[in-house]
Amino acid sequence: MHDDPPYEAETLGVVVRVRPAFLAGQSDPAAGRWVWAYQVEIENRRPDTVQLMARHWIITDGHGRVEEVRGPGVIGEQPVLEPGARHSYASGCPLPTPTGMMVGSYTFVDGDGAPFEAAIPAFSLDTPAARARPN
Repeated sequence: MHDDPPYEAETLGVVVRVRPAFLAGQSDPAAGRWVWAYQVEIENRRPDTVQLMARHWIITDGHGRVEEVRGPGVIGEQPVLEPGARHSYASGCPLPTPTGMMVGSYTFVDGDGAPFEAAIPAFSLDTPAARARPN
């Protein structure tokens, strides 16, 4: 599922890595539904403890339609990351097109309670057939 190198971004010592994978078995192209899973790893390279408080995703399908998703934490958690710690989780995204992309940010608070944003790198959601087409 994760042969390709991850998409990666670092902001203020917080590294976010994402690995998407097309889920053919959960997709139904005849019904206009394509589904991806994505694995996220968050690493704290800062000297202080941070806590992930909220997420903001911008999801764009192959027709350019945009959906924004905001909410507390990730998959029902607001993980605390000590210096050097990592947190991983998996989630998914259905689209009405065989291609798309996601990008976003996480809101953290640092050891003093000050909020800051960490970038989630933009990543492609492509079916294997779409990936094989030259652009």
